[in-house]
Amino acid sequence: MGVLSQLGLAKTREGLLGSLRRLLPGSRKLTPELYEELESTLLAADVGIAAATALMDAVRDLVRQSGEAGADSVRAVLKKAMIERLRTDGKAAPALNSPHVTLLAGVNGVGKTATAGKLAGLYGQQGKRVVLVAADTFRAAAGEQLALWGRRVGAEVVRQQGGGDPAAVAYDGVAAARARKADVVLVDTAGRLHTKSNLMDELRKVKRTLGKVMPGAPHDVWLILDATVGQNGLAQARQFHEALGVTGVILTKLDGTAKGGIVLAVAGELGLPLRYIGVGEGVEDLQAFDPDAFIEALLGEQ
Repeated sequence: MGVLSQLGLAKTREGLLGSLRRLLPGSRKLTPELYEELESTLLAADVGIAAATALMDAVRDLVRQSGEAGADSVRAVLKKAMIERLRTDGKAAPALNSPHVTLLAGVNGVGKTATAGKLAGLYGQQGKRVVLVAADTFRAAAGEQLALWGRRVGAEVVRQQGGGDPAAVAYDGVAAARARKADVVLVDTAGRLHTKSNLMDELRKVKRTLGKVMPGAPHDVWLILDATVGQNGLAQARQFHEALGVTGVILTKLDGTAKGGIVLAVAGELGLPLRYIGVGEGVEDLQAFDPDAFIEALLGEQ
């Protein structure tokens, strides 16, 4: 993404940057009490215990080495430490297969279908031919919602009547995409609780079926997480990763939370690369994740 709009991250920015300014006016020295308050601020932003500890260690190193503890110097060291923590593998690997098949998964209500539509729009803008596969056959409106997105962004949609076998729809979708010489296939799946083993087994079946119709597919498995659920998203990610081998994460609804620090928790604690973040309703509000631009939007002055 280019320069990420601060407006999309206004709530998180206000919480983090505002707290730094409140805690560290001018060149105020860091006392033990202020260390605790700063750490609490990071935890309140949902960066997670591991990330908060690492960031506070970086701040302590700054103070030991330079004796500086003003807001500007602390913000600078936090920015550097956060960016380093986020650099797992933030850029998606180039598609080496045609079509490149991506399976989208996640719990109910995270915005999988809308994200699939927005991704199709982004790929379409790059000149790619996209096929959307409506493998969410249980939610009555899911197929129609995906069809609406398809018409909106100019992507083809493969779907069946509600109540069908998701794996069969996935199979038909990839087969159709290959016949139509599509560049990208995005397989939308039904939301499911990560704790329900039978539903996770069904998702594994969809993944296996994709491999039958096209060896090597799916080439990516992207987990959609709702940023507003905070640390609960980590438990979801662990379960889905164990079941499917997640290759990337998309965080939605970052514009609706003051706890955007979940980005650091996902990347740092799970080691999963962030592919995209959602900061609004439009296609343009799904943005390829860039650590430098993200942290600048949170902690930069402008």
